[in-house]
Amino acid sequence: MSLDERIITEAIITEYYNKFRDCLSVDVAIVGGGPSGMTAAYHLCKAGHKVALFERKLSLGGGMWGGGMTWNFIVVQEGSKHVLEELGVPMKQYQGEYYTCDAVTATTTLASQACLAGLQVFNCMSVEDVAIREVDGVKRVTGLVINSSPVEMAGLHVDPVVINCKYVIEATGHDTEVLKTLCRKNDIRLDTPDGCIMGEQSMWADVAEANTVEHTREVFPGVYVTGMAANATLGSYRMGPIFGGMLLSGVKAAQEISAKLKA
Repeated sequence: MSLDERIITEAIITEYYNKFRDCLSVDVAIVGGGPSGMTAAYHLCKAGHKVALFERKLSLGGGMWGGGMTWNFIVVQEGSKHVLEELGVPMKQYQGEYYTCDAVTATTTLASQACLAGLQVFNCMSVEDVAIREVDGVKRVTGLVINSSPVEMAGLHVDPVVINCKYVIEATGHDTEVLKTLCRKNDIRLDTPDGCIMGEQSMWADVAEANTVEHTREVFPGVYVTGMAANATLGSYRMGPIFGGMLLSGVKAAQEISAKLKA
């Protein structure tokens, strides 16, 4: 059988167009495909919500791929290993409450399970701004302004497009890119002690692991922070290649958003 290149091209165009058009309005838009964002996506999709994830890079996973210093194993604690167990990721007990798992296995399994649960992923896609509306007298984020990552990297002056959503999950990690844009361009206060992004502090894994979950919250109407973005927003510490807090942060964000969507 001979191959028709035109049909191959047509198939890609048609399917991508249909996927993108279907995601012009979603329940939750997630910015950043690291462990907390993908975990949130998986649990939101399992709860029946319409979710799209926008990742600037070609691949999902964030810092999870490389483990510690490119040694591709990660560590989780007893209290969080159930998140990976539900996905079918094999783990080994190392000492006491510490468990190890292959970083590549964990990352690919999490991405696959989230997609199979219904997540729509748009990689090579950058979020350059948000859309804001006044709802019942309160300013609220109601969408994302998106552009092609190659366009952004090349510095081309090409206008973006917009998708609508009920909630945004800021999961861009240490850089808190969505929140920084929101704060820079608008006269707003976040739900933080000083009303601003407080910034990430240095390594203190024990405190950081707990705070990653504690600080997962809605910090502006329509915007949740998860993972390292939560710690950077609320002024806590970094924790390195231990990922239990990241996973539990994604679960918490999904549960809280799902409850609000169903209310």
